[in-house]
Amino acid sequence: MTIDGSIRGRADVSATVVLSFVLLTLVTWVAAPAESVEVSSLYSVETTLDPDDPSAQSGAYRSALTEVLVRVTGSMVVAESEEMAMLFSNPSRYVQQLRQGPDNTLIVSMDGSAIERTLRDAGAMVWGSDRPLTIIWLAIDWGLGDREIVNADSQDGPGGGRSFDRNGWLREQVLAVATRRGLPIVFPLLDIEDLQRIGFVDIWGGFDAPLLEASSRYEADSILVGRFRPNELQTPRWTWYFGEQRFGWPGEPEEAINQLADALAARHAIRGNEVSESIELTISGIDSVIAYGRVQQYVENLRVVEKLAIRSAHPDRITYEVEVQGGAERLDNVLSLSNMLEPADNDYFIDASSKRFGNHWSNTLEYRYRPAPSSLQVDPDPFRPIQPQR
Repeated sequence: MTIDGSIRGRADVSATVVLSFVLLTLVTWVAAPAESVEVSSLYSVETTLDPDDPSAQSGAYRSALTEVLVRVTGSMVVAESEEMAMLFSNPSRYVQQLRQGPDNTLIVSMDGSAIERTLRDAGAMVWGSDRPLTIIWLAIDWGLGDREIVNADSQDGPGGGRSFDRNGWLREQVLAVATRRGLPIVFPLLDIEDLQRIGFVDIWGGFDAPLLEASSRYEADSILVGRFRPNELQTPRWTWYFGEQRFGWPGEPEEAINQLADALAARHAIRGNEVSESIELTISGIDSVIAYGRVQQYVENLRVVEKLAIRSAHPDRITYEVEVQGGAERLDNVLSLSNMLEPADNDYFIDASSKRFGNHWSNTLEYRYRPAPSSLQVDPDPFRPIQPQR
């Protein structure tokens, strides 16, 4: 590790060396910060198995591989195309583990690294396992004054009885589509804290401010809002918030989740033949040894980073040289999903400049560390609703 020439004086150099040494000893035990959800079950699929069909197992391999390709390419059209069938002509090659599931099903775990390598060698799109978490606010008007919001609780949903059954049924429909597309999603708890901030009218009427405020406790990267009147011919309306952007579209819940997956994949998937670029990444606002350790572990564990070296370290910031397939835009998309980092103000550094110049990206990114107490418990299954601390 080299110390940047701008650090003046022996005392400053010594302080930086000490901090850097302690950093290297801490990274082995400092817990990783909250960030985008890593979908660890992308390559595990539960598929039906006909016990009376002698070729059922090979059919299950093909079905499982197609489901995996839907998640990894980010496109149902691509996954089910003839090109993919030819590229993966022998699905059994990619099977790692099998186990019996309930009701004549087979749970197939596939070799994710081999599948991604095949896709990249063919120049196909690949969407990694670090994916944005989306919170879904779905308001339903059943008619005759019967209104509710689909919540995360499967045992005591608002309204009870018949209303609860419909609530749970619709939630499971949405979860099934999200699982197929590899989307981590969460529904609101609708506990006292939520209900103090937002009600049915806020969602139905499109009142953005209280909705966005109520979503902040879930630390989601995107917000999908649905307005659904099942007993009428009116098409459900959806609004999607991602960063500073706002999009709208009509469609049934299944269509809405598929459109959400398509939109996120278009932003985050990259083509396998994208060239690698060397990028200078500076992270400022590091005010403690613990912060150094958290930042170091976070950057080391980024799946998009192929190579990593520390260029310079200061008492309050660290600069890396990283090599990323897809370049600065891809790295920026990943960093923007972190709950630990935020884009640095352009005037923070003397040599600061915008990351984007027209349609081009510079090879320099600047982010600031922001320690944030986690109000979101980490769930090992990203397809289940993640419960914030009460």
